[in-house]
Amino acid sequence: MPKRTGLGKGLDALIPAGQSVSSADGGGGLTHISVDLIQRNPRQPREKFDIEELENLAASIREHGVIQPLIVSPGRNGIYVLIAGERRLQAARKAGLKTVPVVIRHATDQQLLELALIENVQRADLNPIEEAEAYQHLSREFRMSHETIASRVGKSRVAVTNTLRLLDASAAVKQALVDGRISEGHARALLALGTAKAQEALLNQIINLDLSVRQTEVLTRKYSGQKTATKHKSGPSADVNDVERRLQSSLGTRVALKHGKRGGTVTIYYYSDEELNSLLEKLA
Repeated sequence: MPKRTGLGKGLDALIPAGQSVSSADGGGGLTHISVDLIQRNPRQPREKFDIEELENLAASIREHGVIQPLIVSPGRNGIYVLIAGERRLQAARKAGLKTVPVVIRHATDQQLLELALIENVQRADLNPIEEAEAYQHLSREFRMSHETIASRVGKSRVAVTNTLRLLDASAAVKQALVDGRISEGHARALLALGTAKAQEALLNQIINLDLSVRQTEVLTRKYSGQKTATKHKSGPSADVNDVERRLQSSLGTRVALKHGKRGGTVTIYYYSDEELNSLLEKLA
């Protein structure tokens, strides 16, 4: 039995080999087709490609050829739609190749998006906003739950939900995230500020003062009117921190524990109706 790849369901699970097109269309094995007959996947979530990486790959292809075949789906008028291998196709064109090796498979619109997303996530090629937009397409257009999306790409449901939340950030915050000037942790912390103006004001401080995610979280609580724990003489004990980590690991979401001599409180955070329902199932 062939080994399953480590991330998500993978190509063979979403488009089994048995669904390949008839031999007349080149299915059922490896074939070569003209690069001019391959159309870019219209559902490709990745928009930016590193020029230097493409040049290096093109140089390798000139010397060794395309070692790993592209995956394409039959389109109209003899044109094929690319399922997987965007970088290899671009590099092959740069290298001057006239044809490339391909495996031909049938694919629905949903599979075109899923497979392009899986390939990019496996290679860590997407920036956080591209990844979030791809998840949003799967959720809205194909009515996929966060749990189903997570199983497709090999991530936790919480990770998918948190990535989708990034789309609620202001345009300036999203651009700073894409440019690598802030991390996903910074962006999620900024979501606590209700207006784009407030987010952008703090964003400038983060960049100018090189603030950490923890410092950003403290400032967002301050600006949003939430009480902070900075006035206490000492922070949470190691025991409290340990309990918080255990609860967060079990529930898959942020948990805050306040412990005193006569008891305390446990605050469980959730970021969507779906996440709330999942928490209720676990707690019940």
